Amino acid sequence: MDGDLFSAVVGGTQLDGKVLQTFQKSFGQVQNILEQNRLLINEINQNHDSKIPDKLSRNVGLIRELNNNIKRVVDLYGDLSTSFSKSMEASSEGDSSGAVLLKSSNNNNNNNHGKAGGIKRNRPS
Repeated sequence: MDGDLFSAVVGGTQLDGKVLQTFQKSFGQVQNILEQNRLLINEINQNHDSKIPDKLSRNVGLIRELNNNIKRVVDLYGDLSTSFSKSMEASSEGDSSGAVLLKSSNNNNNNNHGKAGGIKRNRPS
């Protein structure tokens, strides 16, 4: 997509450009965070392989940063899901505004203090 989104049809419901731009922005944020995670994982692996004490100690901070980034991605996807649901409800009720804004998760100090949206997920065994 080239960034000029005006409308789309999802499940037979038309979404307006503002909603689509919000989705596009959020997916861009997720992509950037995932790229950061790739770089962090590479550095963590290199430090681990080196077995140098200072580099191994640095991994503690890098792993914390990686964990926080993962929490940010979970929050962004949760916000996207909520916004999508609300925009679909608004569209199905005949309200053409449908523009639901996502909360900003740009900074590392979002107010959830390490909690991934308060949602507990079971991991497969």
